[in-house]
Amino acid sequence: MNYVKQGMLLKNLGFGMMRLPEFKGGKGTTNFDYEQIYKMVDTFLEAGFYYFDTSYVYHNGENEGVVRKVLVERHPRNAFTLATKFPTWAITKEEEIEPIFENQLENCGVDYFDYYLIHKIETVTYDGIDGNGGVCKTSHLIDHAKKWQADGKVKHLGFSFHSSAKLLDRVLRENPEFEFVQIPLNYYDWDSELVQARKCYDVIRKHGKQVVIMQPVKGGGLGSVPAQAEKLLNDMEPDASVASWAVRFAGSLDGVLAVLSGMSTLEQVQDNIKVMQNTKPLNETEREVLKKVVQICKENGPLQTSDFSKYDGLTLHGAPVSGILDAWNTCQFQPDPGFSTENNYLKNIVAEERHLDLFGELPDEKVILADGTDETDLVLMAEKWLIENSF
Repeated sequence: MNYVKQGMLLKNLGFGMMRLPEFKGGKGTTNFDYEQIYKMVDTFLEAGFYYFDTSYVYHNGENEGVVRKVLVERHPRNAFTLATKFPTWAITKEEEIEPIFENQLENCGVDYFDYYLIHKIETVTYDGIDGNGGVCKTSHLIDHAKKWQADGKVKHLGFSFHSSAKLLDRVLRENPEFEFVQIPLNYYDWDSELVQARKCYDVIRKHGKQVVIMQPVKGGGLGSVPAQAEKLLNDMEPDASVASWAVRFAGSLDGVLAVLSGMSTLEQVQDNIKVMQNTKPLNETEREVLKKVVQICKENGPLQTSDFSKYDGLTLHGAPVSGILDAWNTCQFQPDPGFSTENNYLKNIVAEERHLDLFGELPDEKVILADGTDETDLVLMAEKWLIENSF
């Protein structure tokens, strides 16, 4: 693992805008707690941070307009950097691309984006389920993005990614113009069989690209851990919040352009600022403690285990059984099980390994352990849940 130098302070916090505070009731943009968001944005900038991340689809398509109101219209353009993303799943043909991009510039009230991402390059959108080319290729989407950059409407071009490290390596080889990659990365998913955070991080750095980290606190899941795990963290650092450990882990990696935190309150902004302004990277002892936290979290899931080795080598529809069960077990104790990191991955694995459509008719397959135990029902149950909650 490549860490930043131990003497350095962490300075790469990014403001993920996807979880902005809203009032209960209301409708559309009137539903946002603008007064609190103004304070959140201003506090972030005053602390010396400047990277803001939005998307065409966040808050049901309202987020870019909110960013214009709370950031662009209130601060000089050179006081911040703005990142947004093109929704690969929103198009079926090339003619739909340019209107969306122009709409994004208008939504945000800018002439250019500092960082622009193809949102969700993955097996399904890059290669297609059949392996003959997904919408990124059939629509020439990447070529359009390269032209926007050549025209000065995009300063730095990258993509967000939710698939295997093997595919990521090929995408970067085939498109060396990409400058950065945004991936889910946290200490829980570091060695995940499906998410492959460590492997993907290593691929990005091998190609000399920068990393933008999303889900550093795993959608809030690492902001509240079982009591036994919380005690381990408190014994190490009594004054640190549980979530701060996750932010520090992500920020301790080399080559990280921004650690995105989807902040919903002013208090969360202040806590993250405190972590990034005043805290040094994790040391080896602290990283070992985080491994124990992961083990405790998994053992508190419905399967009550962190060891899935008895399933090693077994697959269901091309996906590793151990990974399916580990993912399902993990999702169940997340704050929003249906919106966990793992839910992005299964459809891409079965497409990559078997060219199967996860949402179509899947062949009947059995899962039999080495001792003859039939685990088919358990694994099919976990797979079914992941399918129903995929996005």
